[in-house]
Amino acid sequence: MMPLQGEEIVSRNPDGAQDGLRILGVRFDRLSRAEALRTMSTAFGCGEAWKVYIVNAHTLNLACTNPDYRSVLNAADLLLNDGSGVQFASRLAGRPFYDNLVGTDLSPQLCEIGLPKGVGVFLLGGRPGVAGRAAQTLRRRVPGLEISGSHHGYFSQEEDDRVVDLINRSGAGILLVAFGNPLQELWIHRNAPRLRCDICIGVGGFIDYLSGQTRRAPSWMRRMGIEWVYILWSQPHKWRRYVLGNPLFVARVLGAHLRGEP
Repeated sequence: MMPLQGEEIVSRNPDGAQDGLRILGVRFDRLSRAEALRTMSTAFGCGEAWKVYIVNAHTLNLACTNPDYRSVLNAADLLLNDGSGVQFASRLAGRPFYDNLVGTDLSPQLCEIGLPKGVGVFLLGGRPGVAGRAAQTLRRRVPGLEISGSHHGYFSQEEDDRVVDLINRSGAGILLVAFGNPLQELWIHRNAPRLRCDICIGVGGFIDYLSGQTRRAPSWMRRMGIEWVYILWSQPHKWRRYVLGNPLFVARVLGAHLRGEP
């Protein structure tokens, strides 16, 4: 990937310049849930694909070791917060985030907003067959939603042209990309200029969740900000992300705070 340090960063959030927040060099749009959904709704029919990324502590750890990836995140049209780690960092900065904008909750709400406008949804990610099952669940959760298409996430970069053409021919307005970090953001950044949908949003494990491959933490754990504990218990292969990654993230945030760095 070519370096992107010189790329101009323009937020789609009209208040972004006044109410943005930078954490470990990554610029967040500091919005409530209602504001985030309202901002995304302005993308419908705009004629270009918005890049929307939802960033948590793990994402920022990756960005700290990969400046090109950090530049990709900063080139988002809208960058939103997810998880207790970035909430901790925002509180340390004296500007706490208003809501936890986890994609598993935000994505169905975005689909509901697009429903009266006839906006269709394309699901991209998961193993073969998983995205199709997820689409059925999403249609049940949002009655009347148009599922424009779906495709698994197991294809090479050489197949991007074929997949982009499939998405464009589907007529979808919302593209949910579930490859995990950093692959989903890199794919969206690389292909957004050719996509004719309105919004491309990275949704991590959302497709696996909808298909029944994984489960969410109980609501009380989500309210307490310890959903990561449930993920660690139910998906132990992610132990490095949480057992090593969480303390590393806290150390990085505290170190940046003591040095007066954003």
